[in-house]
Amino acid sequence: MNSSKKIAVVLSGCGVYDGSEIHEATLTLLAIKKLGADYEIFAPDIDQHHVINHVTGKEMNEKRNVLVESARIARGKIKDLSDFKASAFDGIIFPGGFGAAKNLSNYAFKGSHSIVNTEVKKAITNMASAHKPIGALCIAPVLLANVLGNVTLTIGQDNNTEKDLTKMGATHINTQPCEVVVDNKNKIVTTPCYMLESSIVQIAESAENVVKEMIKMM
Repeated sequence: MNSSKKIAVVLSGCGVYDGSEIHEATLTLLAIKKLGADYEIFAPDIDQHHVINHVTGKEMNEKRNVLVESARIARGKIKDLSDFKASAFDGIIFPGGFGAAKNLSNYAFKGSHSIVNTEVKKAITNMASAHKPIGALCIAPVLLANVLGNVTLTIGQDNNTEKDLTKMGATHINTQPCEVVVDNKNKIVTTPCYMLESSIVQIAESAENVVKEMIKMM
């Protein structure tokens, strides 16, 4: 039914502490296919802010590239975000993970004064201008608040993040696991995922709920 629908998935590396949250990314891809649509994966060709040892949580003395790391999740089938064209897609979705706040933006360090990567900003702006749906999971909605300002979204129930979103001009709605917030006017769909205590089953349901709402808007 949705075979002609194509969704761009933007990754921010590979691993929750310094890149894309792998469960959220993979289960988003599954949800898109399960609901009869197709996807293409993108990431910016930039250095990661830093590399974190996911066993110890400590910073490692090495450099990694966001596109190269994201390609691990994409099984090599990935494009540089600079090649993204809004006209070729029906929607765009951003899985969470600290990479959204460290690589796609500097939100993790600058909060409400953060800036978003140029290519990420361009992709969001172009999709919004074309009135095409934009999805974001976990912490990734901060990107949308930063770029678009007056939008309604959720990151769950974190007070500090909510304050930052409000400073950026967004309206925050508190949510429980698997719940989505739909901003019909701006065609934005968000869900908290691991911003709340969630199981992998709930992450799968969350991703599916977001993609379902996005497809309805197409």
